[in-house]
Amino acid sequence: MDSETALSYRLSMSDQTSQTSATKGSRTRLDPWSTGAVAIAALVLLPVLSVIWFALNPENNIWPHLLSTTLPRYLGNTVLLMLSVGAITAAVGAGAAWLVVMYRFPGHRWLQWALLLPLAVPAYVGAYALVDFLEYAGPVQTALRGIMGWQDARDYAFPQIRSRGAAILVLSAALYPYVYLLARAALREQSGAGFEVARALGVGPWGRFFRVGLPLIRPAIAAGVAVVMMETVNDFGVVDYFAVQTLTTGIFTVWLQAGNLGGAAQIAILVLAMIVFLVTLEKLSRRRSRFFGSARQPRPVTPMRLSGGRGALAALACLLPFLAGFVLPVAVLVSHALDASEWAAPGLVKAFYHTLTTGGVAAVVTVLAGLFMVYGTRLSGHRLPVLLLPVTAIGYAAPGAVLGIGILIPLAFFDNALADAILALTGRDPGLIFTGTAAALVLAYCVRFFAIAQGTADAALGRVSPSLPMAARSLGQTAGGTLRRVHVPLIRASVGSALLLVFVDCMKELPATLLLRPFGYDTLATRVHAKASLENIAEAAPAALMITAVGLIAVGFLARANR
Repeated sequence: MDSETALSYRLSMSDQTSQTSATKGSRTRLDPWSTGAVAIAALVLLPVLSVIWFALNPENNIWPHLLSTTLPRYLGNTVLLMLSVGAITAAVGAGAAWLVVMYRFPGHRWLQWALLLPLAVPAYVGAYALVDFLEYAGPVQTALRGIMGWQDARDYAFPQIRSRGAAILVLSAALYPYVYLLARAALREQSGAGFEVARALGVGPWGRFFRVGLPLIRPAIAAGVAVVMMETVNDFGVVDYFAVQTLTTGIFTVWLQAGNLGGAAQIAILVLAMIVFLVTLEKLSRRRSRFFGSARQPRPVTPMRLSGGRGALAALACLLPFLAGFVLPVAVLVSHALDASEWAAPGLVKAFYHTLTTGGVAAVVTVLAGLFMVYGTRLSGHRLPVLLLPVTAIGYAAPGAVLGIGILIPLAFFDNALADAILALTGRDPGLIFTGTAAALVLAYCVRFFAIAQGTADAALGRVSPSLPMAARSLGQTAGGTLRRVHVPLIRASVGSALLLVFVDCMKELPATLLLRPFGYDTLATRVHAKASLENIAEAAPAALMITAVGLIAVGFLARANR
């Protein structure tokens, strides 16, 4: 908590106390803001607690069977994917950030922003595009047979496309911008003096990177790699399409095919344990690191100009990730989407409407809940909301498949109890109100992406001077009026960004949507997955391009914020 935030917190506490009784009982009584903050935290944490309960109390314990059969394979593939994708994205993201910050080469201006564009393309879309591009009937192998005069696949050897290695490459191409964005920001914040001293002492380019730059940006790289690994564990579309059995696919298999909720919850607990281990390891790895800047305004890094062959190599090194993560999948999708009839397909229109409504409602609810909780926690003098606030970020770390288990069963129990109560009172059976509609999807999206709204609101409110809300309260404004008339106008840009980011993530979310959607309820993500699974890329392309187009808008805002 920074000094300004702490001051705001103390002033809010004193202001609230001055308007309530000074007795001990009144100080401990929960006010509406504290009660609301605790209720929101409980709703966000309920799915994770439900998964833990189901794992510890299975109806049919198949854990020993899983240990002796499929679980080692699930775990081995998941760990290998995490380590491989983490290593590749660290190398690509940090290397690209170093080049665009420290050097000037042909194409530098547009490449530094183009490297962010793969964030707009879901990883599973990249998987479908890669298979379509490299498969036997694709343009690459077709051209090779035409040029070399080969007749069929027996005349030549070609790498297996649907494999674990291909999944690693696809995930790396889609996720490296997380590392690149953080590493680039960290490098731009460094003073150029250290690099100039190293150069004056005769340290070469590689030495300056490994001995000066890398130690300074290691915390940013570690944070980016931690996010990448969490996204790798969460992925379902890529590994399912490439037939790689991971812990996430194991949850689907054990629950939906074997019909064993307890076994699926036990696998989900293992996934959660891995996520917690990653986050803890990332924090422990830099607990003794100390990085301090100069009290004066640091002199920015002076980029060196590269020309000739060295400049071309630097441009090529930055161009390849952009081509693999954005140009290739988008080009394949556009080539299949040229048929205008696919854009008017009834299923596509319904999927777009479902995506717009569920994602839009979830984004609004999530951002409002995040803003309410952060404001209520700052306003309240109670310890419980303060302790619960950082814990609510666990939803973002929990994979969608894990949240699907934690939401569906408790919500179904509540749904049936509510339906029975309405039937007893009115004589009419309302059916499944929540699990039979998109309400379960909205709840899953809110829990999954609550950390984005909460973090954005916390940072935005922390930038508001404490004197402004104090002046409003002294003029008779209530806490709600102060939030509406003072805070919201000042932070509306941050709130808008949070709305957009949450909506885009809701559009791309696949595992939770597959588990929680009502029967026959397709979104753009599930339509892309269903059509591509049937090898019908032409019908999947329009929906995939819609997701990518909205993602590009979000990336544009992100690039503008990081100029």
